[in-house]
Amino acid sequence: MKTIDTPLADAAMATSEALAIVAKGDLCAGCGGCAGMFPDAIAIRTKAPGFLRPVQVGALPVGADDAIADICPGLGQRVAPGGRRDDPLWGPWRSAWTGWSMDGGERHRGASGGALTALLTHLLRAGVVQAVVQNAPDPKAPLANRTVLTDDPAAFSATAGSRYAPSAPLEALPDILADGRRVAFVGKPCDAAALAAIRARDPAVARAVPVIVSFFCAGVPSATGAREILRQLRVEETEVARFRYRGHGWPGRATAVLHDGTERSMTYRESWGGILSKHVQHRCKICADGTGKAADLVCADAWEVDDSGYPRFDERPGESLVLARTVLGEQIARGAQAAGRLALRPYDMARLADIQPGQRERRRALSARLAALRLLRQPIPDYRGLGLRRAARQNPWRRNLRNFLGTLRRHLRR
Repeated sequence: MKTIDTPLADAAMATSEALAIVAKGDLCAGCGGCAGMFPDAIAIRTKAPGFLRPVQVGALPVGADDAIADICPGLGQRVAPGGRRDDPLWGPWRSAWTGWSMDGGERHRGASGGALTALLTHLLRAGVVQAVVQNAPDPKAPLANRTVLTDDPAAFSATAGSRYAPSAPLEALPDILADGRRVAFVGKPCDAAALAAIRARDPAVARAVPVIVSFFCAGVPSATGAREILRQLRVEETEVARFRYRGHGWPGRATAVLHDGTERSMTYRESWGGILSKHVQHRCKICADGTGKAADLVCADAWEVDDSGYPRFDERPGESLVLARTVLGEQIARGAQAAGRLALRPYDMARLADIQPGQRERRRALSARLAALRLLRQPIPDYRGLGLRRAARQNPWRRNLRNFLGTLRRHLRR
């Protein structure tokens, strides 16, 4: 995609107030929801240092700005427990398991046991949906993502594994509606939140997309982060034929497959912990929902921890956390198990804080970070029903103070 620097193609065009607030606070999650709703007025483009951002290219129809403000996850999110168990860190849920695909090849290819692939296969085979919307590697740019509509489980071998690169799957909403089939949507937690809000406004979208699936997300790195992996592997981008961020083992290695067939790789600890996590966009650092609270089903890594309580990243057969947040999610997971596609065993949610320290600490620190930005008169998301105060009370006051002061310092430096 072409990198651009100007927010409007026509300087005389009235600028979207909602998008102006998002730009001022650097709040864009890059989901593509605004462009999906108003494709004649908004397009998604790549902006330095390599994030996907909305650009207004036409006049917005009457009421569009209010609609964007209502669905944009950068501007806010609302969650209602609805009679479900509601954890201060993990949000509303109904059932939790660990599991993996019963297909050995799927389990190996997946980032954490292939549970998500098994669930999607079941959705197609059982006729719950007729296609799946998901990310896949872009054949023209192996480091990047593209949105695909998949109706054959055989194609999941190419889409399995985490893709730590920007994606805007909701930009494809007009194509999804035009296709006419019932689809399951797979996306980041912010994508799921935006889609749930769009479904609440538009019955046609709700009919077209009856199932939302997500995963735990620690943030979206820029394209610059992926290029840094190549630099440390001593590989030129033009040499890369295919690129895996993870998968082919658990957690799997970041692997560049070159045009001559040779491979260069580094460990997950090196790629994510040492490089990509340092290139995550601002909105992800103040995210109240890295765990897919708007989805029916969510998958994550069911890490084991070492003696110090830190997740172990040594290679082993993959194992996923499978979290059903809705009745539909429970039905899908149990159906996949009954069909022999997915192994499931009950999981004690009290253990989750130990194996997901990144999610845990960000949730506990978020109130302090938002307070600092509020003091600086910066736009911040309007979070409702996400339990931020309850999560903050799990932190010692000194840790909250450090997060408050750290956010002030980082923003003033920027």
